[in-house]
Amino acid sequence: MLILDTLERGHRDLVESVLKTELIVGDIGDRPLLDWLFQTYPVTAVMHFAAYIEVGESIHSPDRFYQNNVHGALTLLQAMVAAKIPYFIFSSTAAVYGVPPEIPISETCPCAPINPYGRSKWMVEQMVADMGTAYGLKSVIFRYFNAAGADPHSRLGEDHRPETHLIPLVLQAAMGRRPHIAIYGTDYPTPDGTCIRDYIHVVDLAQAHVRGLKYLLSGGNSQIFNLGNAQGFSVRQIIETAQRVTGCSIPVIEGDRRAGDPAILVANSDRARCLLGWQPQYPDIEQIIHHAWQWHQRRHRGNHIIMS
Repeated sequence: MLILDTLERGHRDLVESVLKTELIVGDIGDRPLLDWLFQTYPVTAVMHFAAYIEVGESIHSPDRFYQNNVHGALTLLQAMVAAKIPYFIFSSTAAVYGVPPEIPISETCPCAPINPYGRSKWMVEQMVADMGTAYGLKSVIFRYFNAAGADPHSRLGEDHRPETHLIPLVLQAAMGRRPHIAIYGTDYPTPDGTCIRDYIHVVDLAQAHVRGLKYLLSGGNSQIFNLGNAQGFSVRQIIETAQRVTGCSIPVIEGDRRAGDPAILVANSDRARCLLGWQPQYPDIEQIIHHAWQWHQRRHRGNHIIMS
């Protein structure tokens, strides 16, 4: 296995100490580098995870998202076709659905993204399909719902800088690393007025990718799969669950809605269960938060600097 990453938002120490695999520091938009890699290493398949992902940032800087997410993916796909690499796995997002007309959301639900992040991923999905039609590229596209949790042994977990994901933010507030957690919008059409999301454990996400690769290697046709647990939790429910798991009081402030946030996103993942034989190992939200809490305590032990 070979990892290509700019490390712009990643951590060299975790790749080298935990994954113990070869790391090439570089950009998927660097075509000469890609050509060299594909000529030097016997690559059979590519899993493409690299992207800017923060919705708010995409609204303020859409050009950066289209350059990185779309142009970068196109360069990668072109290099793969030139090198005759036949298999491609792409990490997409539930954001391609926008405001879905049905809950839970199946893969046949129309795609109508409402922010540049979702649109960038949707564009790449269409490019992947077109590359399959034109050049025979076989692909699996995974539409992630909300990835969360951490390695159960606390070796790997979320550590974004700056952090924008709800569960790490809530746990930072529990640790005293930030003064409070902000709820953006309390007037959504949901039981408690806050957004509802479907959280999937990162280990279950990883296992789906392994199964997706095996599916392609065994002759499976190109396919799109939702990855989620088919159950939704509101922002308030996540905060309440985190307080139970950590035993800490978590200060909350309320603010206005953020642009680009749908009220409810919950997955129907029956297709992945059926075609890939995928079954989530950690579907319980308390266990997801517990594993994340263990990771944050280990990663930031003794660090109680307050962040605004």
